[in-house]
This record gives sequence, structure tokens and C-alpha cells, in this order.
Amino acid sequence: MELYARKRRWKWLLLLAAFMIFGGTFIYTSHLVEKVRTEEQKNLRLWVDAVNRKAQMVSYTESFFRQIKEEERRRVELLAGAYRRLATSEDMADLTFFLDMIEKNKTIPVVLTDSHRNIQGAANVDFDLKKVKRLEGEILEQFSKYPPIPFEYLKGRTHYLYYTDSRLFSELQEVLNDLDRSFIDEVVVNSASVPVLITDSLRSRILAQGNIDSVLLRQYPSVEALTDFLKSENEPIRITLSQYGTCYVFYRDSYLLTQLRYFPFVQLGIIGLFLMVAYFLFSTARRSEQNQVWVGMARETAHQLGTPMSSLMAWMELLKMEEVQHPAIPEIEKDIRRLETITERFSKIGSKPQLENNDVLKIINDSLEYLKTRTSRKVQYLVDNKTGKNSLPIPCNVHLLEWVIENLIKNAVDAMGGIGTFTVVIQEDPKHIILDFTDTGKGIPRSKHKTIFQPGYTSKKRGWGLGLSLARRIVNDYHKGRIFVKNSQPGVGTTIRVILKKD
Repeated sequence: MELYARKRRWKWLLLLAAFMIFGGTFIYTSHLVEKVRTEEQKNLRLWVDAVNRKAQMVSYTESFFRQIKEEERRRVELLAGAYRRLATSEDMADLTFFLDMIEKNKTIPVVLTDSHRNIQGAANVDFDLKKVKRLEGEILEQFSKYPPIPFEYLKGRTHYLYYTDSRLFSELQEVLNDLDRSFIDEVVVNSASVPVLITDSLRSRILAQGNIDSVLLRQYPSVEALTDFLKSENEPIRITLSQYGTCYVFYRDSYLLTQLRYFPFVQLGIIGLFLMVAYFLFSTARRSEQNQVWVGMARETAHQLGTPMSSLMAWMELLKMEEVQHPAIPEIEKDIRRLETITERFSKIGSKPQLENNDVLKIINDSLEYLKTRTSRKVQYLVDNKTGKNSLPIPCNVHLLEWVIENLIKNAVDAMGGIGTFTVVIQEDPKHIILDFTDTGKGIPRSKHKTIFQPGYTSKKRGWGLGLSLARRIVNDYHKGRIFVKNSQPGVGTTIRVILKKD
């Protein structure tokens, strides 16, 4: 008993040490992770600030380019107005002014045609007038952005002036588009590995995305659901782009930051799993060693008992042959048979026993009858057969099962101090025979319900602590059943249940 008390104390000490190691590891790892997380969050804030500054710069640049674009548009409109006035004005001063304006045009493409679109002249165009004689196809489409200006060149002959945006205006438009695309690319493909999603103002269309996990996209198939999830983590950044108008940049913590958040728990889980597997393997190895010791001891005991028992059996036969009459001879013969049974038990427990169909009611009754005459007369033995059957055959080994019952009876008698009632209740279900062995002894503390089946545990000063351990081995290992303390109350008694398979 002291052995298991020391073992329990060592278990608690080791458990406390394990908790201290786990706690220290967790605290230190959490500290390191927190430092890395702080750096990651700093990078994330820097990225958010950079996006805001970049968005402001893009907005300012777009506003600046838009003003230049408007100025170019007004120049086009002024030039178109000059051509109209040139066609209608008869004032020489006005004509001189408008001609001077037209001659100074170095950027706005213009094409003069007759009523059949035959080109009469052109300025600031990117096609060869020697090769292109008529305004048609792609060139006509290019100059059809604005309606042509008709004017009467000679009486009865109408000419048309086609014009379009200046080269500077077109180049500025390309610059604005490239600026938008560059901004989106820089936001989406970022060095901080931040998952980013850019949508329109209604959150109905994804304009661009980067570093978004595919699992997240499958989990939130709609744009609205996905943006709601991202918004719950960080407030979106509002930006304005020339191509798309008002847009929103949704983002979340980087995957490194998310993984760092769970790293301490994963680390402890892996360490815990490793320790559990190691403990299981060591326990299995220890149990295997114990089983080998059990087998060796049992075989050696059977061998040691076999030699003197053979001699005793021979002496008994000799006494019978000489027809010696003495009252002790029948009793000696019973004890020799008892020794033979014990030798058979040790022989069976040292090897895999053969299970044969035997009546469990007969085994119980024989064991009770044998021990009634060898225990206190103040112990009352009762059998309550709730099955109502006269026979309950099950596959078992008679010698080993008798050993289990005898160990339970002897322990119960010792617990009752030789005075009390021992009851065996027999029940069954479709697959099992259930035996409840109840005494009126001093009871077993709840903390010892499992310990009593460990080898070496005993509450007696001179006990070996092997009886219940052997009983568990016989029931659990050899008969594939179960034995356990069903209930026990100090000062009231104990019930130990044995469950055996019918098949």
C-alpha cells in the first residue's frame, strides 16, 4: 500500500513539474510571439498609412491631371469655335485673329474634308496624307468622337472639319489609367503579405485581390459576405480612382500574424501529444515486462509444487494399497486434490488457457461450498439467481474462474472481520453474464477503486496484494471480460462486478 502511496506522490510531483514546464514554455513562447506580432502589427500599420498616403497622392495627381485635361478640352473647343467663325465671319479682323489661332495649333489633330469625306487637308495627324486620301475606317472612328464642323468653302460647296482630342490629352488619360493600375498593383501585391480586397463603392464587384486564401473565398462565396467578414477585422480604406470612382480597400492581418497567434497552443499540443505517445509506449513496455514476470513466476511455482505433490499422491496410493484406516486420510486426500487444483491454476495462468463451455452456476456453488467449511461460521452466504435458469453455460476455464471467486470471497471475509453476509447476484443480458459479489465489510475509499487491482496493493499487514491483481488478469486478459468496483460505502460494504461474455 505504501508503494502506491509513494507512486501517487511521484505522479503528482511529476504532473506539477510538467505543468511548470508547460507554463514556463508557454509564457516564454508567448512573449517571443508577442514581440514578433508587435513587429508584424507595426508593419501592417505602416502599410495602412502608406496606402492612405498613396491614395491621397493618387487623388491629388488625378485632380491635377484632370485640370490639365479640362484645359486641353477647352483648347479643342476654342479651336473648333475658331473654325466655325472662320466659315461664317466676313470681318477681316476676325478672320485674321481666327487664322492666327488655327496656325498656332500644334497639338489638336484636325482633318478638313469635302462632303464626300475626301481629305482636303490635315494638321497634327499621325497618318500619311499621301497614302490616305479619304476619311474612313479606323481614322473616321477616331475623328468621330465629336461632331464635325460644317462650313461653306465656296458658294454651294460645303466642307467639314473633323477634330479629336490632342495628343497631350490622350497621353494624360493613359497616365491616369496607368496610375490607377499601378496603385492597385502596389496595394494588392504588397511586401507585408497583407490579404487585400478592392471593391467598388457598392461592394458588388471585386476590382482586385491579393494574398486572399482560397479557403476564405470558398467559405464566403458572395462579395458582400466576404467584405463583411473583412470589415469585422479592420475598417476598410476609402479611396477614389479615376477609372472606378469611389472604391474600398478591405484587408486583414497577415497570415504570419494569424499563425503566430495560435503558435503557442500548437507547440504545446505537439509536445503534449509526444509525451502522451511516449508514456503509452513506456507503459506498454512495462506491462509487457510485468506479464513476462507473471508467466515465469507462475510456471516456476507450478513446477515447484508439482514435485512434492507427486510424492504425496504416491504416498496416498501406498496407504490405500495397505488399507490403512484413519479419519485424517480422506481430509489429506482432499487437500492433495486442492494442491493439484492450485498447481493446475498456476500452470494455466502461465500460458494461454483453453476456454470450454462450463456452467457458471455450478462453479459458483462449488466455490461457496468449498469455502463455507474453511471460513468463519458467522459469515452467511447467499446466492440470488435473477436469471431463473438452472444452468448458465459460458466459455471459461474452470480452474481460473474458481480462483477469481475464491479470491473475492476471501477478501470479502477479511473485510467483514469474519462476521457478516456475502451475497452473489447473478444476472444476464443478451451477450453477457453479470455477477455481483457484495459483502457487508468496511468498504473501499473511492480513491482506491482502481488501485486495489494493482499488483502489490494490500490493506493487510501480511498480505502480498496479488489476489485481485490475478483476478483482473484472469477476467480481463483470459476471458475478455471486466471486473471493477461497482459501488462501495465506508462502513456499509462493497460490491465488485464481474462481467463475462456468453460467446
